[in-house]
This record gives sequence, C-alpha cells and structure tokens, in this order.
Amino acid sequence: MPPTARARRYDGQKTRAAALAQLDHVRTAVGGLTPEQFALPTRLGEWTVRELVAHLAMATGSVARGLEQPPPAKAAATPAQWPRASAALAASVDDRTRALAAAHDPVELLERTAEEFARVTEETSAERVLAVRPAAMRLADALATRCVELIAHSDDLAAATGAGIPYDRQALATATRVLADALADAAPGGSVEVRIPPFAVVQCVEGPRHTRGTPPNVVETDPLTWIRLATGRTSWAEAREAAQVTASGERADIGGYLPILS
Repeated sequence: MPPTARARRYDGQKTRAAALAQLDHVRTAVGGLTPEQFALPTRLGEWTVRELVAHLAMATGSVARGLEQPPPAKAAATPAQWPRASAALAASVDDRTRALAAAHDPVELLERTAEEFARVTEETSAERVLAVRPAAMRLADALATRCVELIAHSDDLAAATGAGIPYDRQALATATRVLADALADAAPGGSVEVRIPPFAVVQCVEGPRHTRGTPPNVVETDPLTWIRLATGRTSWAEAREAAQVTASGERADIGGYLPILS
C-alpha cells in the first residue's frame, strides 16, 4: 500500500494540538457521566457508552503503543488510505474494545491514556514513522487519523448521552479532509466535485473531467454531515431527504461509495 504521489501533508504541531483539544473535550464530557449513562446503548452495534469510551482510549493509545516499537523503515500508508485498510480489523477492534471495557474503569482509563498521549507526542518528531494498524505512518499522519476517531466518536457520545461536546475547529477540519481524500482515493476520477465548506474540496469518480467554470456534477454538505456520511452514521438517502446534502448532475449520486470508514 504505497503512499499516493500527491498525498496531503499534515502539520504535526497543528494536528497534535487539534487532537489534544478534542480529547480534552471528550475527557470533560466523560468525567461528568453517571453509571447509568455508561450503560446506555450507542449507535455502534451492541456497544454501550462504556465500550465507546474504552474504544476511544484504545484508539488514542495506539499512538503511544506504536511509538514504543522500533520505527519502521518508511511509511506504508497515508491518511487517505487508512479508512479502507482498517476495514479488515473490525472484528479484532470489537474484541479488544470489549475486553478493555470489562477490565478498566472508563474514566480512569481515558485520563491515563490522554496523559500518556500528550507526553509521548510532545517528545517525538512529527516525521517519526511509527508502527500502527493497519500500516506504518508518519506521526503527523497518524495524528490526523486520530482526529477522525475523536470527532466521529464525540458525535457518537453526544448522540448516546445528550452531552454537549464541542468540536475543535482544527480537529473537525482535519477529520473532514482525511475522509474527503479517502473518497477521492477510493473512487479516483474527476467527474464529480465534492465540496465540504469551509474545509475541503475534492474531485472523484471516473468520467469526463471538467477544466473550467462550474463543474457539471457537484455534491455539497457541511463538515459534520460529511463525517456522518463517510462513517456510516447516516445514509446518503437520509441526508438527501433531510436536505443536509445537495447533489446536482447525473453522476452526483455518490451514495454507492459510502460509507468510507465503518
């Protein structure tokens, strides 16, 4: 899975700050949950809120675990390739999440993980390659994928508990761009322009490429709706019916390419 030639590069300091800011928002929300709220169901299959929090700790903690290993010779994946490559790990992720949730207090687990995350990322160059699943990445790129996890699961946590969780602007922007680039990687081409203002514009889907003026096939939505579409939290049909996405042109139905990450 060699990195693409024109892969977006993420600024390590900005991406680290974004991930830390969103993680802090999650910590605040989780610290205020009651035992009854930890037992609530989520929209993630059979996971309860307790398991969702354990998964967030596991996903964030993967950075520290990767940095404990000898650095791979080179990066093997970009953030745009990460969603599709991660699909094969779903069963393993579920098993490990359930085991972690059963063995630890969720608040203490998240606090400990967040402190370790802040420490190891501060001490490490953003260019350092680390061993993460499913493939080795630059630290800056791995942090970009953690922004996706943190934003998507902040939304899951808010939906399950009713907690008001803020979205760090830079973390939301990074998550939006990672998933937009992932669509372009999964459906290469130039016949459809996907706009997610103010953070991302990508072209995708095979077919005639426009070169000037207004493109004939345009999809536009807001960042949070895009993240829900890209991660399977909402369907293309649901978003269209709710007028949360607009699509014009005969090739603009991109529902068949979604979700990108599930």
